[in-house]
Amino acid sequence: MTTDSSAAPATPISPATPISPATPISPAATAPAQLARHIGRWQGTALYVSAILGAGVLVLPGQVASMAGPASLLSWAFACALGVPLAWMFAAFARRFPEAGGVATYVGRAFGPTAGALTGWLYFAAGSFGQTIVPLTGGYYVAQALNLGSGWAYLVAVAILTAAVAANLHGRRVSARTQLALAAAVAIALVVTTAAAAPRMSVHRLQPFAPHGLGPVADGVIVLFFAFAGWEAVAHLAEEFTDPDRDVPRAVAATIAIVSVLYLGIAAAVVLTGTYGDPHTDHVAIGLLLRSAFGPGADIAAAVIAVLISLGTANAFIAGVSRLGYSLARDRWLPYRSAYINRRSVPVGGVVTVAAVAYAGLAAAAGFGWGTETLVVVPSTLVVTVYLLAAAAGIRLLRGVARGCAVLTVCLTALVIPDAARHVVIPVVVVLLALLMRWVGKRPA
Repeated sequence: MTTDSSAAPATPISPATPISPATPISPAATAPAQLARHIGRWQGTALYVSAILGAGVLVLPGQVASMAGPASLLSWAFACALGVPLAWMFAAFARRFPEAGGVATYVGRAFGPTAGALTGWLYFAAGSFGQTIVPLTGGYYVAQALNLGSGWAYLVAVAILTAAVAANLHGRRVSARTQLALAAAVAIALVVTTAAAAPRMSVHRLQPFAPHGLGPVADGVIVLFFAFAGWEAVAHLAEEFTDPDRDVPRAVAATIAIVSVLYLGIAAAVVLTGTYGDPHTDHVAIGLLLRSAFGPGADIAAAVIAVLISLGTANAFIAGVSRLGYSLARDRWLPYRSAYINRRSVPVGGVVTVAAVAYAGLAAAAGFGWGTETLVVVPSTLVVTVYLLAAAAGIRLLRGVARGCAVLTVCLTALVIPDAARHVVIPVVVVLLALLMRWVGKRPA
């Protein structure tokens, strides 16, 4: 899931430029003069796939299967299908507005700076709260591998989150090569798991197909936005493609095919082997599939992979979201202290703000016994809202096929919104909080 967008008209800071914490920051002073065009089709595909694949897939296949039964395969298929117009819409955005701003910039162009800033707030809230879930996925796999109690998963999650926060405070961001390596690890794990589970798959497990009705299928689609978030990533890379008109569409098409095959394959493996049905199984479904194929030692390997993926994902999320937090704070949409940057150009205020949200989420989850199946609804609903706003902006700003993709995105999303309408309070609360912060920030000191 990428988190590198910012609120209009804010511009992300350049980590290579030293910034004095006592000096007001000018976007023009911190942006690079020109981005080098060096990304080809295959490199773009690899970067785009790395933006989609992340820690969420470690826990979501089992959770969505428990929600909807075998009909959860419809949730995955619908989410994959929805990714097609989304991806093409963002590709069109990238070619028409080759800027590093992101979704909030497009919404700001279409509906004004306040709408753009509120979109940035929704994305910031989703990315920050998501850091409650990402480390917890690694925690589940470690607790399973070492036969520890469920409470240990939260302690491991705190350790993973702390390592990611410390790395960001020291200015150590996940490099492009590391991100690609982590994405490759996820892809390999999904392929190996699906292949290893194939002998135990049975179509008889498709009955009853929808034991809870079709309503949970729509709920599953909403939840899966946490795994599929990242279709907008190409918008941030468009300026660096050597031939964006040719290579961006090709990279998008290849990414859609790769991600769909990987996700549908692992979802089918979980459903057709019956590896779901209770929270413990759902949290570590991939690890259990590997253990069934290769023995108990596979638990340790799965735990190591899960920790590396969770740590890398959290590190990258915090790096991106903290810079979005800096942009919001600079424009007084967050407390101004969140705009503090140290002499090494690290947005310390943003990192601390993201960490505070994530630690609070983990503390609440541990205290109330919430698992990722409960927590994931928050960032997923916020991402759905952001994508709907982006599609609305696309209807206004784009033309031709791209505009048709924006219309199709709104129509497809509208099919699942009614069944998930009870979660509408989440973006409403975030918007109200953003407006309150803006009102406080604009008051005279």
